Amino acid sequence: MQHTKKENKINPNKTKTVRELGQVDISVIRAEIINLSPQFWQEQNSNKPNSFKALKQTEHIVFKFIRNFQSHLDSVEYPIWETWREKIEPPLNFATKSYGYQQGMYPRIMLAKLPPGSRIPLHIDANAAANYPHKIHIPIQTNDKAYFFVDKTTYHFAEGYAYEVNNKTRHGAVNFGETPRIHLIFEYCDLVKQQIKATD
Repeated sequence: MQHTKKENKINPNKTKTVRELGQVDISVIRAEIINLSPQFWQEQNSNKPNSFKALKQTEHIVFKFIRNFQSHLDSVEYPIWETWREKIEPPLNFATKSYGYQQGMYPRIMLAKLPPGSRIPLHIDANAAANYPHKIHIPIQTNDKAYFFVDKTTYHFAEGYAYEVNNKTRHGAVNFGETPRIHLIFEYCDLVKQQIKATD
């Protein structure tokens, strides 16, 4: 697919801050994710493609990721995705149902673990590939002292609920609790609309 500069424009339909998308059934995956061994997290995290400074205290298990940071239309599935696809796709599809997209696609899908006492400093997802897709979080495990920040507003994201976050404004997180904060994080956009825009 030939990429144009239009795909790098910021999507005007992104939420301005945080948009709650409703409750999602995570019962099939919650226990399995929480019980993943520290060694498994470390192994997956050591090869992650998103080694940004802001995320140095966060461990990731990456299922799908973009090939380069200039386009969200070109992504690759990691081998681990085959093991998890049937369990993770239903929560993703349910969380994004309200968008009504004809041909929804997920450029990036991952688990992110923020250990107790850790933080993600305020930052903006500056790469061009982050401009168009909606960025969505589903907390799998959290605690009352885990907070998410968008600009100067503080949020607490509840387990089993989906939230769209504006990744083109300053955002970050902190875990003051005694348990890890684990989120299923993914991007979502409409491939049909994007194809139309690319030919305008």
